[in-house]
Amino acid sequence: MGLLDGKVAIITGAGNGIGRAHALLFAEEGASVVVNDVGGARDGTASNAVSPADAVVREIEAAGGKAVACNHSVASSEGAAGIVACAVSAFGRVDVLVNNAGILRDKSFAKMDEAMWDAVIAVHLKGTFLCSQAFVKQVMAQKGQKGEGGGVGQGARIVNTTSVSGMMGNFGQANYAAAKAGIYGLTRTMSIELQKHRIMVNALAPIAKTRMTEDLPMFHGVETLTPSHVAPAALFLASDLAGDRTGYILAVAGARLYAFKMIETTGKFKDESGGIWTAQEIADHWDAIIKG
Repeated sequence: MGLLDGKVAIITGAGNGIGRAHALLFAEEGASVVVNDVGGARDGTASNAVSPADAVVREIEAAGGKAVACNHSVASSEGAAGIVACAVSAFGRVDVLVNNAGILRDKSFAKMDEAMWDAVIAVHLKGTFLCSQAFVKQVMAQKGQKGEGGGVGQGARIVNTTSVSGMMGNFGQANYAAAKAGIYGLTRTMSIELQKHRIMVNALAPIAKTRMTEDLPMFHGVETLTPSHVAPAALFLASDLAGDRTGYILAVAGARLYAFKMIETTGKFKDESGGIWTAQEIADHWDAIIKG
């Protein structure tokens, strides 16, 4: 018995790297997989290469699994709806969504143009929103259907993809970091709103050597940060092993697993003057204010 037997999983950006590793593992664990990828270069521009989604589908089918390729873009409402429609047409339902699609258009903040900003935000942040919304609408439409996972939210799970850049920032990635930070906030809000529908929403923050990252200095000569390290974390969050856990950000860096959490410091209270601080007092007490 596989962890995802009888489940239908949509994985965006699944033609290469981390998404491909997700797709192969999910299929191995019994899921029917929608392999979504537009087939472009890592900056999102068009490519004449053979569809990477089709290639991954062939790998899955050769191993005895079930999969279908889908080339719609995540960056439009029509594309997002089309991706969900691919799943329903091929397999009759949806149960799991992994929002993994992404592009890079790196440039230092002062030199970044509006088109570079818009393109990255559209795929990462807007794409996560649009695909999740289309997925949730389909899950809700499945209410009352018979069979495994037929009720609203029963077995329904969303796994978003944020980044250490989104949590901590990174030079030359203002657009990417802003999108990934937005996905953090979106994940938290979705987890709050969708819990009543039994739809669990979590996110991964992976560090892995892929087509997107292989030319970064930190990955030179590194072979221990692979997509294969990341995929089991996605499988856990997509499976019933995750239980009712929702709103978590699980980070994966090779053999190390950890979680990102937003914290607030203890802070400092002012008793006099009605509790209204002056700018000078903030400067004078800065260390106490920010102390954990």
